Amino acid sequence: MRRRKFVSVLGCAAVWPLVGNAQQVEKPKKIGILAQESEATFTKAWRSFVEGLRDHGWIEGKNIEFERRFANGVRERLAELAAELVRLNVDVILTVGSVPPIYAKQATSSIPIIFTASGDPVATGLVASLAKPGGNVTGVATQVSTELGTKRLQLLKEAIPGLARVSVLWEANESNVRMFKSIEVAAASLAIKLYSVQMLKPADVDTALEALAQQLPDGLLIFGTPLTFFHGQQIVNFAANNRLPAMYSSRDFVDVGGLMSYGPGFSYLLRRAAEYVDKMLKGVRPNELPVEQPIKFYLVINLKAARAQGIAIAQSVLAQADELIE
Repeated sequence: MRRRKFVSVLGCAAVWPLVGNAQQVEKPKKIGILAQESEATFTKAWRSFVEGLRDHGWIEGKNIEFERRFANGVRERLAELAAELVRLNVDVILTVGSVPPIYAKQATSSIPIIFTASGDPVATGLVASLAKPGGNVTGVATQVSTELGTKRLQLLKEAIPGLARVSVLWEANESNVRMFKSIEVAAASLAIKLYSVQMLKPADVDTALEALAQQLPDGLLIFGTPLTFFHGQQIVNFAANNRLPAMYSSRDFVDVGGLMSYGPGFSYLLRRAAEYVDKMLKGVRPNELPVEQPIKFYLVINLKAARAQGIAIAQSVLAQADELIE
């Protein structure tokens, strides 16, 4: 009788720890976000990233949490913000743009880094090659080919046949320098005189717009950089007030009144980045995933903006548009 009680108690004692372990909740994974722009810049595209993660079962507040770090246009802050994410021991770092992944890579060689909306990652030394990135970095690149910049200039010229003087507003980095050089070649073949206006920091924006006004161009070509995204509304308003036909890199500018854009959708890029982040959280290593390039580019034209600015866009370009905003 006593022996039976002893065995029964012993059996319960052996089960309790197992029950306790079964009730333990797994600690949420930490995803670090590093971008040079402001958080407001990503309001729309961010939803695509969150939805992309949710499609794979990752839900904020349940099994993942975010550590967001935005430099608000100040490149010099990126090193400090990247170091913060490393100290927080995040499980993966998502970077947006060409410059943030460089600082993230300098901060860690062990935490997986996924970049999106990046320039040429080979040219900037982020990866060894697109097929075999090596190290702890991979992701989605948008400017591996310089043909994208050339196509934008060609579309702008076709849209406004009399175009003869085009100013380019951009921020110099390795990828953008290559892009600008290809545009110079295209401009010569299209009989377009090209002007360059560079920005390096937020304080340069007003000066850059003053320089554009003095150049009196027939049109504008706006590179998609942290500074142009951060000051997108200001740049769009400048083009509208001066009735300057402008070609942008992303429909994000068109959504706030810009005339036209040609490029991959920003929301699409972040949804693709969510695929990479999902794989990292499941144990795949960055060097096992090749760098992806967008296969679809969208021409979006804002007819409402065209009418307001008195700009007539050629029918041949309107016919090519993937979307017309009335």
